[in-house]
Amino acid sequence: MQKRVLIAVLCLGAISLVLSGCESGNSEAKDNTVAATVNGHTIMLKEVERVVNQQAGGNASQLSQLQLAQARLSALSNLIEREVLFQRAEREKLLPTDDQIDGAINAQKANSGMTSEDFEKSLKQQNISSETLREEARKDLAIANLQDKYSGKISISDKEVEDFYNANRAQFVNARGVALAMIMVDPADNSADGIIDDAKNEAEAKLKIDNVYQQLQGKADFATVARAKTEDVNTLRRGGDIGFASEQDLKNNNFPAELITNLFGPMQVGDYTQPIRFNSGKWYIFKLAEKRLVTENLNLESPGVRQQITQGLTNQRKQILNAALLDVALNEAKIQNTLAANMLNNPSNLGLRPAGPGTATPETQTSPAPAATATAPSATSSPVTVKPSGSPK
Repeated sequence: MQKRVLIAVLCLGAISLVLSGCESGNSEAKDNTVAATVNGHTIMLKEVERVVNQQAGGNASQLSQLQLAQARLSALSNLIEREVLFQRAEREKLLPTDDQIDGAINAQKANSGMTSEDFEKSLKQQNISSETLREEARKDLAIANLQDKYSGKISISDKEVEDFYNANRAQFVNARGVALAMIMVDPADNSADGIIDDAKNEAEAKLKIDNVYQQLQGKADFATVARAKTEDVNTLRRGGDIGFASEQDLKNNNFPAELITNLFGPMQVGDYTQPIRFNSGKWYIFKLAEKRLVTENLNLESPGVRQQITQGLTNQRKQILNAALLDVALNEAKIQNTLAANMLNNPSNLGLRPAGPGTATPETQTSPAPAATATAPSATSSPVTVKPSGSPK
């Protein structure tokens, strides 16, 4: 089955860090403001604001009143769903051990490409305490345990696999193309994205990409160098891997014609290019990880096809079961959405008031208002997320 991952890649990830900005508005007021309660557990407005600010790339203060209100409602719905599932996992005794939490955080540190010192520094810059990080990891693992409990007995029959293949034969093609990894250096300032070794101008970018090239010529591992040096947050954790692309994909992403010719011509798997400057001003070094010069139709006996279909069908069922689990958990929970109730009670300003130029905070309320049930779509991943970047251009 062709697995095409275009150059513009979106990143997902639990307990991952956005290295951007601080919360806006009156922090003391938000510390004392209840946004919602779930079975008596409070979700504070400061938690909602943290999610909104991260989703806005650290620029929540630039949102209009209507945008801010919508962003808060959406973020709070996700937090409510997350809390509902976590509480159910807690009742079913599916909480992770301290060792499992430590392992999840250590994996996050390793995948970040940062030293332990830089990792701790990035947490401090965003006012994220180690306790908060542990709590997010704890919830992530508990919710995963809960979902696995109900989806762990999924079984896919041979007939289902064969029926899917027969109905989707056109999908099972190894197309002509190349799989690439890259190291990118951008002369713009990317420190807000958490890039530690960041080039901030043309001269620094040229010097950095040349140093990277020298490291590679010295037989350094490409993936290791990519995790340490690339300025593309999407591919950093994957050691620079950007997936499989056809010739047309590369053209659509503004790859130079000479580079495309080399990739499909004399370059061998494992080779990497010299530093190449794109029209965007960014510098790239590409490694050729795989090359297919002929399109091949696959059948059920081709390596990996049955496994891919089985996994795909399993994932589809998991998504349905996870949605059903969330619906049941929400229906059983006692939810009081104070933020939504405040908006209903203050339709002229949606419960918001200006806190300064370009910012807004809600009227402070420390006691719950009339209930409003949360029924938004499922979003159970950690509210601490990774901000994507663009493709090579």
